[in-house]
Amino acid sequence: MAEALGLTPSGVSKALNNHPRISDKTKDDVRKMAKKLNYQPNRLATALRKGKSNLVGVIIPRNNSNFFSSVVENIEGVLNEKGYNVIISQSNESHKKECDCIDALLSAQVDGIIASMANETTNLKYYEKIKEKGTPLVLFDRGENDLNVDYICIDDYNSSHKVVEHLVNQGCKRIAHIAGSKHIRIYKEREIGYRDALKKHNLPIEDELIVESSLRLEDGRRIMQQLLELKDRPDAVYASGDYAALGALQVMQENNINVPEDIALIGFSNEPFTSFVSPAISTVNQHSEAMGKLAAETFLKRIDAPNKKVTLNKITLNTELIIRMSSNKTNC
Repeated sequence: MAEALGLTPSGVSKALNNHPRISDKTKDDVRKMAKKLNYQPNRLATALRKGKSNLVGVIIPRNNSNFFSSVVENIEGVLNEKGYNVIISQSNESHKKECDCIDALLSAQVDGIIASMANETTNLKYYEKIKEKGTPLVLFDRGENDLNVDYICIDDYNSSHKVVEHLVNQGCKRIAHIAGSKHIRIYKEREIGYRDALKKHNLPIEDELIVESSLRLEDGRRIMQQLLELKDRPDAVYASGDYAALGALQVMQENNINVPEDIALIGFSNEPFTSFVSPAISTVNQHSEAMGKLAAETFLKRIDAPNKKVTLNKITLNTELIIRMSSNKTNC
């Protein structure tokens, strides 16, 4: 293209980048030729030359969750306004896939990575790799304090307290918990909050009522069937994820269990389907919009202060318990 226009390669590059010393006519000629030749700039070469790609990598565990898609939408909204493009990767809850995503994003010379960890992740080596490279890292929802980076999360412990308090106020005394993987901080905190709230109300903590899982719909179905086979069934079920709560609801309805009269039910995340099913499922709103915006804004602040020492900067959001028919016995 440079030869056809009688320009040097650096002249073409300056024209494409709107350099003030290049005439408007030359810029126009270069753009027309670029369009004719379907020219695409080499982003990687540009990033290496400038030390900045204007790309930000976002890693999520899965994209079939309204919570994660809402967080990503709000991250993208904030970053696009500041001239950044977002590369979205999903780990599918696999640690290996998560490591592959990190490698690919670092190879693409992204200016930063915003991530929520996969269910399988117990080894933080690859996240340490991001830090060692000097690439800004912001965690949201699922993260670890030990990484000492910017981390946007919710108050999982007190969220569980709210859930148990509500169920106790509805007269429930035998509350089961469909828990998430205990090696993940957020699910560990939710279980501790559940246990401590039971202690507060002098209610029994029984191992048979606490079942760890990946919180998929099929996990909720399997665990609910297991709970119904107990000699002393629970009178309430608190699931750490809405998909598991939906699976539990399906099994209860298939077994002619009245919800909430016989067994009350509460989920977590406020997925859209929770308000559409019958009975509508009570749940915890994690404020995904605010989390996404804060994650993006925190990244931008880190970029603006590259020499600032990186330490744990934990921003904790409060949650909201949304009470619907699945746990509201007073309206039965």
